Amino acid sequence: MHKFIRKNIKDFDKKTLAVYFLLRFFVIVVMIIQIFRSNWEGVFVCFLTLFLFLVPFFIDKKLNINLPTLLEIIILLFIFAAEILGEIQNFYGIIPYWDMILHTINGFLCGAIGFSLVDILNENKKLRFKLSPIYVALVAFCFSMTIGVMWEFFEYGVDKVLKYDMQKDKIITSISSAALNPEGENVPVVIDDIVSTSIFYLEDGTLKGFRVDDGYLDIGLNDTMEDLLVNFVGAVTFSVFGFLYIKNREKYKLVEGFIPSSKE
Repeated sequence: MHKFIRKNIKDFDKKTLAVYFLLRFFVIVVMIIQIFRSNWEGVFVCFLTLFLFLVPFFIDKKLNINLPTLLEIIILLFIFAAEILGEIQNFYGIIPYWDMILHTINGFLCGAIGFSLVDILNENKKLRFKLSPIYVALVAFCFSMTIGVMWEFFEYGVDKVLKYDMQKDKIITSISSAALNPEGENVPVVIDDIVSTSIFYLEDGTLKGFRVDDGYLDIGLNDTMEDLLVNFVGAVTFSVFGFLYIKNREKYKLVEGFIPSSKE
């Protein structure tokens, strides 16, 4: 793939290449550091990031789809922010709302991709049907939300099978659950102002445990729903702009910076 970049380097936008090589340099530096630390999982994440960096170029040249410069740069920065800053540098834990910001951007970008899939057909003069702007916007929204849901399925599967924590656990101070009803009725018991909880488990037949201060440990539900909610915000935002763009392409020409198009 790197030979592919060198061979076609003249065909790519200079701004995109500058961002690509700069981020690639940072990733390689981080990978070397992870090797010295014997953090092989981090090394794998760096290799994965370098591979993902090549995807926009592959789409542009091999699939005959034109990715606007702005979209390519945002995709590269998004990959770097999610994998290197988020996973290796732990921005997910250090910076509040880092995960929510990325999921919002993801919803916006996936909305743009879903929009382009239909808009390309809409603009094809060989086809005999014409879809309304509201329908195209709805498809963009549904496509973005579907990608968001599939990603949450992936996170849940990784956590369940590989025992990771992609669906980040959070400390909450109140719960309502019918499972705690002493009469066994389907009436939730509300518990507010939880001070702490204790978790016990068996290891080699020995009872062990630890205390969670400041509240109750939620196992990923709040994180998942927050991710889907901000994905919804990003999807709706682009769908609105996409609708306005179809209605008046000259007035909202800026939207073209986010929409892939067919080179044919």
